[in-house]
Amino acid sequence: MGFIIKKLRVLYSLLYYVLFGSIAHARKKGVQVGDNCRLYIREWGSEPYLISIGDNVTVAADTKFITHDGSAWLFRNEAGRYYKYGRNIIGDNVFIGMNVLIFPGVTIGSNVIVGAGSVITKSLDAGYVYVGNPAKKLKSIEDFIISMKENYVHTSSVPSSFTDKERVFEMLSIVESRENNA
Repeated sequence: MGFIIKKLRVLYSLLYYVLFGSIAHARKKGVQVGDNCRLYIREWGSEPYLISIGDNVTVAADTKFITHDGSAWLFRNEAGRYYKYGRNIIGDNVFIGMNVLIFPGVTIGSNVIVGAGSVITKSLDAGYVYVGNPAKKLKSIEDFIISMKENYVHTSSVPSSFTDKERVFEMLSIVESRENNA
């Protein structure tokens, strides 16, 4: 019977996510979510109420928030076991790429980009781009913006009448043309 109840809870959670969206779903789980966020995950770990997300935050697919360290289970005894919990706090204007792991007790400052696949074991200062395992500072947000303006394509460069596919191929063509002329 427990198996059926567990499956029904998973189904209800999925249905809630589909019907009401990722932000409502996260808030229902207990995550504090600011305004104008894009959340592309459905799983919030075992203590979602320890996660706080600021305004203008993107959390890409397959990101994992870890709010406890379960390794102390190995050292339990007849008297019990040890626990360690930590909050995950995300500032404003943050982009977290795909497949990022965020460890317990980590705070990510505002105006931060975290590259895909990064592992965040320590808090991240505001105003930087971080990548790697463990995540390290790559460059300042100001330097990233300069690089972005030189290497990315702005939407104003492509007619708004284009379909999504046409828009992507046109932007790709512009980037490839720049690279061939460099």
